[in-house]
Amino acid sequence: MKKIVLTGGGTAGHVTPNIALLPKLRELGYEISYIGSYEGIEKKLISDYDIPYYGVATGKFRRYIDPKNLSDPFRVAKGMSEAKKILKEIKPDVVFSKGGFVSVPVVRAAASLKIPCIIHESDMTPGLANKLCIPVAKKVCCNFPETISKLPAGKAVLTGTPIRAELMQGDKEAAFKLCGFTKDLPVLMVIGGSSGSLVINKEIRASLPKLLNDFQVVHLCGTGNVDNLLLNQKGYKQFEYLKSDLKDVLAMADIVVSRAGANAICELLALKKPNLLIPLSAKASRGDQILNAASFQSQGYSLVLEEENMDTESLTDKIYELYCNRGKYVENMTFSSQGNAITKIISLIEEESKK
Repeated sequence: MKKIVLTGGGTAGHVTPNIALLPKLRELGYEISYIGSYEGIEKKLISDYDIPYYGVATGKFRRYIDPKNLSDPFRVAKGMSEAKKILKEIKPDVVFSKGGFVSVPVVRAAASLKIPCIIHESDMTPGLANKLCIPVAKKVCCNFPETISKLPAGKAVLTGTPIRAELMQGDKEAAFKLCGFTKDLPVLMVIGGSSGSLVINKEIRASLPKLLNDFQVVHLCGTGNVDNLLLNQKGYKQFEYLKSDLKDVLAMADIVVSRAGANAICELLALKKPNLLIPLSAKASRGDQILNAASFQSQGYSLVLEEENMDTESLTDKIYELYCNRGKYVENMTFSSQGNAITKIISLIEEESKK
C-alpha cells in the first residue's frame, strides 16, 4: 500500500487544503497519516476524518523581537527528532506539506531520511516557514504565476489551492431559506476573514441604507461581532461564522466582498464568484494579501479596494461597479489556469511516490 504523510498547521488555511486532497488519496489507495503540533487547530480539524494523528514539538518563526525567539529553535530541533522517529515508523513514500511553522520540523526530518517532499505555498511570496522547506522540497506548488520566478528553477508548479469538493455542492435554495431572503434582489456576501474584520464590518453597516435599496446582504462578521441593533433589519443577515451552511450561502451569493487571504480568494475563483477584495493592511501583516489581491486584479478575477482608501462612499461605489461588470469577471475566471488543483497536486504526489 502506498503511504503518505500530510502536514501543515497553525491556522485553518494550512489544513483545509490537505483535507481537500483526502477523497482522491483514499480513492487511489493511499494509507494517510498526519503530523502536526501537539494541540494545534490541525489536530481538531483532522479528528473528523479517521486519520492517524501524530503531534511533535514546534516553534514559531517571527520577524520581530520576542523572547521566544531564543527558545523556539530548540523546540524545532526537538520536533525534528520526534518527526524523524515517527517517519521511520510509518515509512511513507512521500510527504505533502501545506506550510505553516508546524510543517518545518516534519519536512526537514523527511528530507534527512530521503523521503520526497512536496510543499504548497499559498501566497505570492513564500512565508518564512516555507523558505526553510523549499531547499529540501522536490516540488513547490503555488497559487500565482508571479510566484514561479521567486522559486528555484524546476521546482515551481502552478496548481492553485485544493478546494474541498463539498464547497462546490452548495444549495442556494437552502441559503435563501436560512437567511430569509427573497429572489427579488441580488445577494451580496461579505466575508471579513476567519475572525472577521472590524473595519469592513463598520463600513458595510454604514453603507446599508444605500446597499439595501438594491441588494440583500449576508454578512459573516466574526465571533462576537454581531450588531444586535441590526438583528431585525430586513434584507440584512449576520452570522458570526458558518460551517456546513457556508457552501449554500456561497452558492446563493451573486457577488462577494472579501479579505484577500490566499485560500479564500482561490475558493472564490473556483466558484467563479465576482469579488471585491479588501486586503489586510501592510501595517497589520507582511503585505501578502496586498500582493494576492494585485495578482487577481491583474488577471481580471477581482476588483480591489485598499483598506486605507476605504470609506462608505468608495466601498459602495466599488460594490456597484463590481455588480455591473460581474459577467466580465466570471468569464475571466472561467479561463483560469489555476483550477483543477487537486488533479495537479495528486499527479505530483503519484510521480514522487513511484520514484
